[in-house]
Formats: sequence, structure tokens, C-alpha cells
Amino acid sequence: MPRAQREQQMLDAAVKVFSRSGYHAASMDEIAEECDVSKPMLYLYLGSKEELFAACIRREADRLIARFAEAADPSLDPGEQLYRGLTAFFAFVAEHRDSWIVLYQQARAQGEPVVAEVAAARAEVSGAVTALLRRAVREAGDDLPGPRNADARADRGEAAAMAAIITGAADALAGWVLDTNPEPAEESARRLMSVIWIGLEPRLRGARYGG
Repeated sequence: MPRAQREQQMLDAAVKVFSRSGYHAASMDEIAEECDVSKPMLYLYLGSKEELFAACIRREADRLIARFAEAADPSLDPGEQLYRGLTAFFAFVAEHRDSWIVLYQQARAQGEPVVAEVAAARAEVSGAVTALLRRAVREAGDDLPGPRNADARADRGEAAAMAAIITGAADALAGWVLDTNPEPAEESARRLMSVIWIGLEPRLRGARYGG
């Protein structure tokens, strides 16, 4: 078997074991047994348990980011683009429950370099949403008096702040759906868009609580 394929099998096994047992309780013996290789081979290919866990984080984060990016077609209007990206996100979580548990629940309790890997992945997702919202802010500004109005709001960090809100809410909703109320990814995306996007549209045009 080619080395790259063997490594993917090892990572598959590691994600499954880390999800089931947790990082601290999981052993390299258990992971090696899960993928039917020797422990020395596991160490040779992917290093220590910490290095293996970090490799799992990198791979699962890359998969999630790719799914979001593929779905968020830039030719669509920002609302539909965000809806499709969120649908892809919730579908990934439903299809890869073990990945979600490792990536968003267990990884946060670990130290470096795992925390850095998770932070980088979240920053990339948030950056994609920020870019989408910057476009929405500019488009909303076309209807407002003053040619620099929308650009000024975007430059003040408005889009980045809203992206942080959206990604945080998506994380929370994904956990709730998995724990209590399994539902189609499209429904989860509509649920979140109903709460956030309907409120965001006036905000993109300059509305603010309290006047």
C-alpha cells in the first residue's frame, strides 16, 4: 500500500479513537490496533501522539474549509452564498461526527501545537465569511447616501465582528443539533439564517440597536 494511503488510514483510525476515548485516554496501541498496523510503524509515519493529534486536526480542518469554500459560490448573492456555505458546514458535521468531536470539542482542551492548529482553521473560516460580508456591506452601501459610507463600516471591522458572531453561532448550533435534535443540514442552515441574516440586513445598511 502506498505510504500516503496508509497515512490516511492511520489518521482515520486516530480520529475514531480520539473521538471515542478522548485525547488523554487514547493510546497509540489502541490506534495501531484500530488501523491494523504495528505501533512502531505508527510512530514512524506520524510521530508522537501529540503530533498525530495535531495531524488529525489539520486534516479535518482542511476538509471542513474545503467543503465551505466549494459550496459558497462567489457568483451568488451574499445571502445565498452564506446559506450554501452553512449548509455544507452542517452537512460535514453530520457526516463526520468523530471529526467534529475531535476538532471542536477535544482540541480546545489541549496545548500547543494543537491550539494553534485549531485557531488557524477557525481564522480561515472566519476570514472567508468576513470577505463575504464585506461584499454585502459594499452592496448595501450602494443604496445609501455618501459614496464612502459602506466602505467605512467595513474598514472599522464591522464585517469581521459579524463573521465572528456567525461562526460562533454555527459552532453552537452544530453541537446542539448533534446532541439533541438531528435534522437536515439545510434546516440547520435556514434556522441560523433566519436568526442572523434577517437581522444582519438592516445592520449592513447602518441600523443599530438604541439608534
